[in-house]
Amino acid sequence: MRQPAHGADAPSAGARVWGWFREIAIIAVAALVLSLIIKTFFFQSFWIPSGSMHPTLLEGDRILVTKWRPDPLELRRGDVIVFKDPGGWLSGEETVPVTGVQKGVQDLLQFVGLLPEDSGEHLVKRVIGLPGDTVECDSADSQVKVNGVALQEDYLAQGSQPCGAEFTITVPADSLWVMGDNRDNSADSRYHMGLPGGGTIPMSSVVGTAFVTVWPIDHWGGIGNPLVDSGQA
Repeated sequence: MRQPAHGADAPSAGARVWGWFREIAIIAVAALVLSLIIKTFFFQSFWIPSGSMHPTLLEGDRILVTKWRPDPLELRRGDVIVFKDPGGWLSGEETVPVTGVQKGVQDLLQFVGLLPEDSGEHLVKRVIGLPGDTVECDSADSQVKVNGVALQEDYLAQGSQPCGAEFTITVPADSLWVMGDNRDNSADSRYHMGLPGGGTIPMSSVVGTAFVTVWPIDHWGGIGNPLVDSGQA
């Protein structure tokens, strides 16, 4: 039986290269779409730029945020949340501008969720007051009280004054009162009481609830909610 000439049925080099590129493109597009779906409906990655949440979160930590809280699940007192600047909170922060191709690549990777969001538009704090709560402090070193009950805040940075100042606020509807765990070094709700909302943030600004630290490896672990665990939420 006569055999076909060598290579007669083999694809050309150009066809093989095109097939390889096509497969890579399909895989890349599928990965980007999957990343975008995960970021939009499930989880998002952020990194911690400051020490305002010591010792719970340290500078450079990478955290994952679940999009399921506050919606469809409700926020709880004690949750650590990531939220967009409601206006004026980050006005004094110094940032290094990123331009050109680097900015384009960074924006794309952040958009699809392959790169952690930075602190340019977001903050990380702990929920202390829910809508309708009255949060108060009668002195700088006293315990924070919510609806007349003092919170046992074991998560605070060592040596931090729980209050830092005397104040009383009733949280409006669809708003939150937030504070950092490192109270002496956290520009939180207490320092924005002169802004609209009296220092509270709108619920609509919340991106999600932080639930795990994924980097660095030696700081990996769940973030949790000590107030829920102790029945104070």
